Amino acid sequence: MKKRFLIGTLYCTAMTVCMSLASPVMAQTAVAAPAAAAIPPTWAQGRTPEQLSMNLVPHPPGIFAMPADEIPTSSLKVPAGFKVELWASGMPNARSMVQTPSGTLFVGTRFPGSVYAVVEKDGKREVKVIAKGLHRPNGVAFKDGSLYVAELSRILRYDNIEANLDKPPTPVVVFDALPKDEAHGWKFMRLSPDGNYLYFQIGTPANITVQPVTHAVIVRLNLKTNILETVAQGVRNSVGMDFHPVTGELWFTNNARDWVSDDLPNDTLHRVTHKGMNFGYPFCHQGDLLDLEFGKGRSCDEFDKPVTKLGPHVAALGMRFYTGKQFPAEYKNNIFIAEHGSWNRTVKTGYEVMRVVLDDKGNVVKKEPFVTGWIQKDDFWGRPADVQVIKDGSLLVSDDVAGAIFRVSAIK
Repeated sequence: MKKRFLIGTLYCTAMTVCMSLASPVMAQTAVAAPAAAAIPPTWAQGRTPEQLSMNLVPHPPGIFAMPADEIPTSSLKVPAGFKVELWASGMPNARSMVQTPSGTLFVGTRFPGSVYAVVEKDGKREVKVIAKGLHRPNGVAFKDGSLYVAELSRILRYDNIEANLDKPPTPVVVFDALPKDEAHGWKFMRLSPDGNYLYFQIGTPANITVQPVTHAVIVRLNLKTNILETVAQGVRNSVGMDFHPVTGELWFTNNARDWVSDDLPNDTLHRVTHKGMNFGYPFCHQGDLLDLEFGKGRSCDEFDKPVTKLGPHVAALGMRFYTGKQFPAEYKNNIFIAEHGSWNRTVKTGYEVMRVVLDDKGNVVKKEPFVTGWIQKDDFWGRPADVQVIKDGSLLVSDDVAGAIFRVSAIK
C-alpha cells in the first residue's frame, strides 16, 4: 500500500518524488488528497471504532403529548402505602417544574420552546401555555411574583405572572451573556434559599473534551448585582439540583460521559461544601475512573469526590429533597431523583425515580427505586425528567415523552 503524507504544499508518496503542487508535472500525475473526515456529532465524540457498529444513538425527544386515555399510568409501581395517578397531561416535552406559594405549577421544556402553567380551579386542573417559541426554556424558578425562565443563552423574567396567565407580559431579559452551545446547553435552574441567587449549570459543549473555563460548571447569578460567578467546576452536565433543608448546601446530579463501556462510568450525586470545588471532568469520572484519553498523567485524587454513584448511563436529571409532611417520617429529607434512562447502553437502565436515604452527616444509607414501570424489558413509553414536592406534601414527576405529570401520594 502506498504511504502518503503532506509537507506544506508538497504531496508525496513512497513511490514518487515530492513535487510542488503548483508544478505542471504534478498537475498531470498527482492524486487528490483524501477529503478530511467529517466531524462527528457531539454525542458521538469519544466513540471507538469498535463502538461504531453498536447502533446506539440518542432517543428522539418527546415533542408530542400522549392523549390522557392512552397513558399507561397503571403500569407505574410505587412502594406499599403509596399510590400514583395521572395529575396533568397535554404538555409536550414537560420537564423542569416549580410551584408557587399559591399553588400554580410552572413547567419548562427543551424542544417545543413552550412554558406551561398548571392551575387548579373548582377541583379541576387546567394547562395553559404561557410562552411559545423560546430557545430551550428548560429551567424555571419563581420569586416575589415573577417567573424566571432559563433559555439556552439567557435568563428571562415574567413579572406578576400569576395575575396574567392568559395574557403574559413581555419578558424582561435578566442576563444574556451565556454560551450558545447546543450540546448540554439547556439549563436546570434553582433559586437559592435566601432568594438572592439563581443557580444553574453550563454543561460541556461535547461528550468528552477539554472545555473552556466557561463550561462544565455550576454557576450562580446574583439577582441584585447581575454578577455571574462559578460555584463548582468539573461538572460535565447537571440537570438537577436542590439545597439541603438543614445545612443549606447545594446538592446536584451529574451525567457522566458516554462511550467508555456499558457499565462505566456511573452518573453521580454531589454536594458542594464550599465554593471552588472541582469534580474532575474531563480528567476523572465518578470519582475514581481516569479518562482513557484526558486522564493520562492525572490522578483522581486531585479532585473532589461524589457522594454516591447512581448507575451507568441512567441519565440522572431532576432531584429534590423531600420536605413535605404527607409521607412517613422516614422519608424526611430523603432525595428523590428522576432517572431519564439510558441510550448509550446495549441494555437500557434508569427510567425510574430513585430514593436516596441520607444519615445526619449526609452519608448515603441506601438507594432504592421509588417509582418504576416506564420501561418493560427494553421498551419504554415514558421518561421521568423532574420531581417536585408540592404544597400538600405529595410528589410530582414530570415525563417529557408522555407530556404528562404524575402524582405520588401516601395512602391514608
